[in-house]
Amino acid sequence: MRRIAMFRSLAVRNYRIYALGQLISNPGTWMQRIAQDWLVLQLSGGSGIALGMTTALQFLPMLFFGLWGGAMVDRFDKRKLLILTQAGMGVLAVALGVLATLGAAEVWHVYVFAFGLGMITVLDNPGRQAFVPEMVDRDLLPNAIALNSASFQLGRVTGPAIAGLLIGLIGSGPVFMINGLSFAFTIAALLMVRTADLNPTERMPRGKGQIRAGLSYIGGRRDLVLLLVLAGSVQFFGANGQNQIALMVNNVFEAGAEAFGVAAAALAVGALIGALLAARRDRPRLKLVLIGSMGFGVTQLLAGLMPGYVAFVLVLVPMGVLFMTFVTTLNATFQMSVDPQMRGRVMSMFLLVFMGVAPIGAPVVGLIADAFGPQASLFTGGAVTVVVVSVLSVLLMRTKGVAVRDLLPRRWRRAETAPAGSGRDHAGDHGDGADRQQHQHGAAEQLGVEPEEEAFTDEGPDQQGRGAEQQQNADLRG
Repeated sequence: MRRIAMFRSLAVRNYRIYALGQLISNPGTWMQRIAQDWLVLQLSGGSGIALGMTTALQFLPMLFFGLWGGAMVDRFDKRKLLILTQAGMGVLAVALGVLATLGAAEVWHVYVFAFGLGMITVLDNPGRQAFVPEMVDRDLLPNAIALNSASFQLGRVTGPAIAGLLIGLIGSGPVFMINGLSFAFTIAALLMVRTADLNPTERMPRGKGQIRAGLSYIGGRRDLVLLLVLAGSVQFFGANGQNQIALMVNNVFEAGAEAFGVAAAALAVGALIGALLAARRDRPRLKLVLIGSMGFGVTQLLAGLMPGYVAFVLVLVPMGVLFMTFVTTLNATFQMSVDPQMRGRVMSMFLLVFMGVAPIGAPVVGLIADAFGPQASLFTGGAVTVVVVSVLSVLLMRTKGVAVRDLLPRRWRRAETAPAGSGRDHAGDHGDGADRQQHQHGAAEQLGVEPEEEAFTDEGPDQQGRGAEQQQNADLRG
């Protein structure tokens, strides 16, 4: 196996500048998330429902307006669009920070802020997803996506820990204002990007039926449909992991903001490791999507069973690794397998499903936590995830004609099909083994020497879809 450079996409100037801006800004985003959750808990007397409502309002706009946002992204200059959205987020953060600092903040203020932030992310999230392929070539795209995730998770490591200390020292309000100022770094990076070096996607002209065209494109790709169902199922509880951690720390272990910051950082450390491991891979593999999602559900189960704070924090690390393996691989699979002119709409559907289930899942998580305890909420989420991922994995394998033995490492499969005893095969057995081996590697062989380069061509959406499914068949088999 050839060695893959972990930071190879940073050789591209535009991406390097953009990544640096994100690296500086991301800790502020996570500081704000911790401050927002803690502020709600303090203002509501530790209510899981209030915390769930805040999360629901923040993600609700994506559920209702996500497809519209994707269509807008396909129409406009993505760099200019991101400058506007980042500035809007900064203004909202400073405004809530002023209210909290003055002691005038109430729960409904946080609700309004969360909803406003959600409205901006309708454009910002698919815009950021679609902007990365304009900065780097296709062969660097998986690495750039993984490094984006790594940068985000690095902020998740440092941000909560800093936020926990600052909240204890100066309160939640100043933390919001610090994050508002941090958006300036991303805006500066976007202004420094050389537009002449970009590979902009041809913009879609204004017209009717663009959202419907995007839905039709996705509906014609059964691989994307199954992966969207998988994403939504895992995220129903997984998207509210931050809430579950806050409830466990506050209500079960009865610890303070510092302990909450450490627990959130432990999950982020695992996610950072998972993102960096993803950066070392040359391309996304569908098998890793299934392994990561299943492993995430199992670690959720374990977290709900942990008797003490230290044990709980330790389980959060592998949980983060597995979740980020799932997320990064799934994201790259979507980015690389679609028609570039459809990318904004497809990624908005991906984000709609991936983030849009949070408004539905958040109140459920809060209700279970209030009625049966936070441990029951985590355990239930893990059990549901394991069951659903198992069912969808079987359906995905059947759709692609993949047997369970095909998921084994190749050396194990060779051992399984190797002649035993005298070393003689029956003629029929030899034929079956040859046919099976040809079936296992047929998809990759049909794509040529470099399957990943042939899988997604510029021959149009239908041709790309067939190539994507062939590559995923080969990836499932390892």
